[in-house]
Amino acid sequence: MEVKQIAVIGAGVSGLGAIKSCLEEGLEPTCFEKSSDIGGLWRYEETPESGRPGIYKSLTCNTSKEMTGFSDFPIPDHYPNYMHNTKMMEYLRMYARHFGLIKHIQFQTKVCRVRKRPDFSSSGQWDVVVEVDGKQKTYIFDGVMVCSGHYTEKYLPLQDFTGITKFQGSHLHSWEYKHPDNFVGKRVVVIGIGNSGADVAGEISRVAEQVFLSTRRGAWIWNRVWDNGNPLDTTLFTRYNRTIQRFYPTFLINRWAENKLNARFNHANYGLQAKHRFLSHQSIFSDDLPNRIITGKVQVKANVKEFTSTSAIFEDGTEEAVDVVVFATGYTFSFPFLDDNSEILDSKHTMFKFIFPPKLEKPTLAFIGILQPVGATIPTSELQSRWVARVFAGLKKLPSQSDMLAAINRRKQKMEKEFVKSPRGIHRVQYIDYMDEIASELGVKPSLLSLFLWDIKLAKEIFWGPCTPYQYRLQGPGKWAGARAAILTQRERILKPLRTRVLKHPEASPSSLFWLRCICVVVIFLFVPVLVIVQVIYS
Repeated sequence: MEVKQIAVIGAGVSGLGAIKSCLEEGLEPTCFEKSSDIGGLWRYEETPESGRPGIYKSLTCNTSKEMTGFSDFPIPDHYPNYMHNTKMMEYLRMYARHFGLIKHIQFQTKVCRVRKRPDFSSSGQWDVVVEVDGKQKTYIFDGVMVCSGHYTEKYLPLQDFTGITKFQGSHLHSWEYKHPDNFVGKRVVVIGIGNSGADVAGEISRVAEQVFLSTRRGAWIWNRVWDNGNPLDTTLFTRYNRTIQRFYPTFLINRWAENKLNARFNHANYGLQAKHRFLSHQSIFSDDLPNRIITGKVQVKANVKEFTSTSAIFEDGTEEAVDVVVFATGYTFSFPFLDDNSEILDSKHTMFKFIFPPKLEKPTLAFIGILQPVGATIPTSELQSRWVARVFAGLKKLPSQSDMLAAINRRKQKMEKEFVKSPRGIHRVQYIDYMDEIASELGVKPSLLSLFLWDIKLAKEIFWGPCTPYQYRLQGPGKWAGARAAILTQRERILKPLRTRVLKHPEASPSSLFWLRCICVVVIFLFVPVLVIVQVIYS
């Protein structure tokens, strides 16, 4: 049987996972990368190139390494838990070399057009037109995986800011920001309080005369270091916690989270009090912002009402002289190479499980990583690719069109009820829930019941420990022999880069005491009812 040819668009983190997933299923991938290197979002360049992601020099990952890496290639134990973009690039290069991915990538190749072939209804094939050195060439593919990301086209709503055209200072999007050197002694207003806005405001404030951080609705601020100094996501993203959350009313979870974050610093006192509840909108990671606010270097302000030639007037009536405006206003989805056809992708980017356009006659087009997980991106996009590769290979089937549309509508109604309406919100997913959802389609969701019966040590770590990507390599397609060992040694890899000063008499760690308490609780819940019953019988 002839090997199916698959086009992969983009060689960032999603594209690399897609190439490897195709190879695992006996498919032949060809990856088209517009630039001269892999890495996508994580590759820093001093001068941003239009149409590709742009990051600032200090960018550091918001998810810890054990939660972030590919599921069968753990990040080296000596790497820091939260990696700088240079460390992430080192890891991606190691991954690409280890699995021989580079030979499947055509660099400096721009994808110009992806369109159905005339016989698409029977063949499911696509014409992919690419451009190299000014010359175009057309390829025929049996499937297409779009891995171009969603941080390429900046959203710059200048029309919403009266007077910006007569403002005599300079303005830029955070996509263009690289480092604070150009802001020394300046008065700067940063508009938008996403992760980038918080990072940029904090960094610029170290050299600027004054930074004003403008926000319409406020935000809840996390920091990377959680209780006992553990990475936040390894502490909170556990199957145990997710099970508890399913039984708790939403208002109690909101109250707990908001009280927890306010215990670090009172958001109202710092001008950050959000208009929304904690679970209703994306929270922000910033280790530094509260420190910059309390030292006066950053002032939180209301939304900008209008600009004059030399100042910004805020909705609360205050006016501040400013030299530079940084718009941290996010990005828009853009797939300029796709035909403007609602069957392929409608204006609302309607996709089954955020992957498959539901109205295509053949399921041979897939979008990878076009979602907003509350957690790491690499594991979610990798799992998507593993499922897509099985579908492209004919080993998995999708539901009917009507069933897919019904599922999409159910998810949409649920999200409208739970989340604040926003462009990013419609693609938001809970990490463990979504991973399990895709894993169930693929047949790789870990069976806790079976593990508790046959491998109690592993089961305990899977249930009470961090829900790391290795869990999805224990069984089914793509099973990895090293998955069990990776799970049981994950805490050692978390601690390795921290314990750089060796202590002669280390005390019992708080995490050890935590596990001891957990075991005691389990024992109490299991055996106390039994003792009571026995006492009743014999009394």
